[in-house]
Amino acid sequence: MAAIETTGLTKTYGELTAVDDLDLTIEDGEVFGFLGPNGAGKSTTINMLLDFARPTSGSATVLGYDAQDDADEISPRVGVLPEGFDVYPRLSGRRHLEFAIETKAATDDPEAILERVGLSAEDAARPAGDYSKGMRQRLATGMALVDDPDLLIMDEPSSGLDPHGIREMQELVRAEADRGTTVFFSSHILEHVEAVCDRIGVLNEGRLVAVDTIDGLRESIGGGATMELVLADAADGHLETARGVAGVTDVAAAGQTLECSIADPAAKATIVTALDDAGATIRDLQIDDVSLESLFTTLTNGGGEIEGQSADETANPAAAKSEAAE
Repeated sequence: MAAIETTGLTKTYGELTAVDDLDLTIEDGEVFGFLGPNGAGKSTTINMLLDFARPTSGSATVLGYDAQDDADEISPRVGVLPEGFDVYPRLSGRRHLEFAIETKAATDDPEAILERVGLSAEDAARPAGDYSKGMRQRLATGMALVDDPDLLIMDEPSSGLDPHGIREMQELVRAEADRGTTVFFSSHILEHVEAVCDRIGVLNEGRLVAVDTIDGLRESIGGGATMELVLADAADGHLETARGVAGVTDVAAAGQTLECSIADPAAKATIVTALDDAGATIRDLQIDDVSLESLFTTLTNGGGEIEGQSADETANPAAAKSEAAE
């Protein structure tokens, strides 16, 4: 059973189409990143999955239940970290967690959750109104983890976190996935997406324009990678060997350095083997893959600001990959 599945999901506001005919499948236990420029429709999609907004047409299921008809069945099994979460200023962080535990009739230990999200006992005792933005984000994450949800939906989970906090968030997301939790999140921190996602999808102007692994997107869209090899002898003597490797589109030599443009990821290992078989000694090598930011810009036609990064996915990965390549 898919954790999330949408078919033709569409939301319009007058003449504005916020989400346009979205077909999306997120598998059970997957970490899926939902990317897109500001205003692409990411939050609207999340709102329809949570029944905060009703679709104009199409349908969505969450954990096997209809997102609109069975919202009461879905809610106890889903943890939500909303964008722009705010606190009750006078309540302590611990009381926020206790309230979430009571609301779900759960038996969680507040101290254990606080430790998981990196809030100390001293922090937990303070009024949440005194918290920094990053601390509020940690608290909201803790509340979303109450009762070990089957699905964790996170809208901009790294908002307000410093680099150390972002790394901790990445570790937390992977740990939840290892526990069997499906994680669906949107993000503007591209490094965050690349570090934790099994697959990503890109939404642009309400339409899903690509869905795949990051490596798959690199392969289908093009742009490949650049591989620089430093040899023990003159590189120009090995130009033909490198050019003969399938998946290599261009080769240049300068001194002892051989620079190869790679279209097929499999060619990276093949070049090394071919050069070794030809008697070359490789002293050093460096591979620069096309960045996720470059892929994002290509898929969105350069539209929208990238404050950091973002992702999304669809029901038929093979079809989406084919669309992205066209």
